[in-house]
Formats: sequence, C-alpha cells, structure tokens
Amino acid sequence: MVNNISDAIEEYILARLSEQSDGKVELKRTELADKIACAPSQISYVLSTRFTHERGYVVESRRGLGGYIRITILEDADIRDFIYRDMLSKINEETKYEYIESMINYLLKNRMVTKREAVLMTQFILSIYSSKTIDAEERVRILRHIFVTLSKFS
Repeated sequence: MVNNISDAIEEYILARLSEQSDGKVELKRTELADKIACAPSQISYVLSTRFTHERGYVVESRRGLGGYIRITILEDADIRDFIYRDMLSKINEETKYEYIESMINYLLKNRMVTKREAVLMTQFILSIYSSKTIDAEERVRILRHIFVTLSKFS
C-alpha cells in the first residue's frame, strides 16, 4: 500500500522501468501528474530526491509542448565513475580534512573501499594535512591522485 503521493510516483516510475529491457523509460510529466492525481511539481520533487545519480539514475527532462522525462538506470560502473568525478570536483585548496574524511567514509559505507584501505587513506591524508612542508596546492594534487587511482581500481 502506498503511503503518500511521493511513494505513488516513485512506485509508478519503478514499475514502468521494470517493464523496459533497456533500463530506460520516457514519460510525459502532465500525463503522469494526471494518472497519479498530483501536481507536476510533486513529480519534479520525486525525480530530484529519489532518482539521483547517487541512487543509480540519470534523469533528463524537457518542459513545454512535446516535453518529456527520460529516466535511465545507470550501470554500477557508471555510478562509481560519477561518484569519483563528483568527489574530484570538490577537492580544492579550501577543502577541509573533515570533508575528505567524509568522502572516505562514504566510499567505505558503499563498499567502494575496504575498511583497511579507508584506515590507511585516512592516516595518510591526515599526515598530508598536518604537514608543514606540503602546501595547499601540492595537497590538492596528492588528494586528486589518490581518488583517481581509486577510481581505476573500483
């Protein structure tokens, strides 16, 4: 039993995706809103919160006459690649140690690194941040190399 509109929208989209052999579905926002009896903005909310890259989906949409919503299920490799690219884009000279540590914890939680690898990386990165001889630019270069290397082995 569906508890709320968001659940109903998600359930409908997932059902339509499961019917497709190619992992893609194209929907009309207004038709979906009429079918579920909801506002189009509720569909947008569900798409932006439940059908994200992190959850394994790509959502493309075009509004207006002839508009559509296209949802594609990503392969595991695509998801991992997106996660690493996203992490790399967030590493800069102002990135705090705690943020890098949260990235490592995310990788561990999602089984993209082992506990041993996470502990080793955390200790190594802590030493980089604590170093008096490594400046921010060099730290960024080292951190990016670590994450690029990880992406190649995931």
